[in-house]
Amino acid sequence: MGALDYLKDELAQLQEQGLLLHPRTLEGATGARARFDGRDVINLASNNYLGLANHPRLNEAAAAAAREFGAGTGAVRTIAGTMTMHRQLEERLAAFKHAESALMFQSGFTSNAGTVAAILSKDDVIVSDQLNHASIIDGARLSRAEIKVFPHKDVEAADSLLSETARPGRRQLLITDGVFSMDGDIAPLPALVEIAQRHGAIMMVDDAHASGVLGSGGAGTVDHFGLHGRVDIQVGTLSKAIGVLGGFIAGPRHLIEWLENRGRPFLFSTSAPPAVVAACLTALAVIHDEPGRLERLWSNTAMFKEGLHTLGFDTGASETPITPIIIGDEERTQEFARRSFEAGVFCPAIVFPTVGRGAARVRTIVTADHTEGDLGQALDVFDRVGRDLGIGEPRL
Repeated sequence: MGALDYLKDELAQLQEQGLLLHPRTLEGATGARARFDGRDVINLASNNYLGLANHPRLNEAAAAAAREFGAGTGAVRTIAGTMTMHRQLEERLAAFKHAESALMFQSGFTSNAGTVAAILSKDDVIVSDQLNHASIIDGARLSRAEIKVFPHKDVEAADSLLSETARPGRRQLLITDGVFSMDGDIAPLPALVEIAQRHGAIMMVDDAHASGVLGSGGAGTVDHFGLHGRVDIQVGTLSKAIGVLGGFIAGPRHLIEWLENRGRPFLFSTSAPPAVVAACLTALAVIHDEPGRLERLWSNTAMFKEGLHTLGFDTGASETPITPIIIGDEERTQEFARRSFEAGVFCPAIVFPTVGRGAARVRTIVTADHTEGDLGQALDVFDRVGRDLGIGEPRL
């Protein structure tokens, strides 16, 4: 018997509980319509909000950078892996976020985890929303700081925790997602900023699903609420609305300099290759040059949400292009996703541990590149599958 054979039993249990994941394989370029596992489907599973992941300008920029500068950099940033284009991208990201400075990380996950772990110690405290992303949770654990979790979007509870955990000389970090990735709702950032300032706490927002989506030109939740200069740390990804790969931190210059010296993912991972950086730079230019993409994203979102509500689906508290269809039971959720895929719509099942037990859902994300025809066809499929499974109650 092998030392890892116990995992076979664990996998069998996941299968019985309807929790075993079977990732589908993309067989071409991503887009509003794409090919997965040999089937052409309407793709409602992607974070490609603005449709930039296969944009011709990004593709050409990536190819040109690879031809000129090579496939990789050959080193971490602090040794020999910082290129001129890395600095250029960071300058652009700082301007995009209306911040003093910015630093690129290898992913949004490492941006969160590496920053939280770098700025706090075991003597400090983190006050965190219950539904914050796993990367925030991991960073909090790595920091060894005390962790206090407040109920989702409960500002009064967060205020109380900041009061209860205050100590002379102790640093406090109040942290929240800007847009919550499984529910699509927006953080009550103005109220959180108020209490952070009252307590002298560091305010940090993870804008992974808000960058490129909310605010003027997609600048994020800080811009959306007019809070420039009042949020200490902004986190963003380059793999969602930007359409490429990586993450970044935006904030004051001394924060960025500290992360260059103590941010472990930055220090110990090879820097992003030229093709990735060039494509990210071009994505920011496209966002500026083609504002109609953001407008289409939101008009598509409004149309699709209205259709789901008409069909009687439970979409929770969604306020953004992330719109869950909350079903609850894990096995029925997996079946809804499977039948929808067979009918030509890809919307993956989201089950425990990504969401709580009994809160299973399929998560849909519309993009700027979906057409009204795409979304109408998807709604028709959901209507049929929902009726077959007894999910949703059409409203007359």
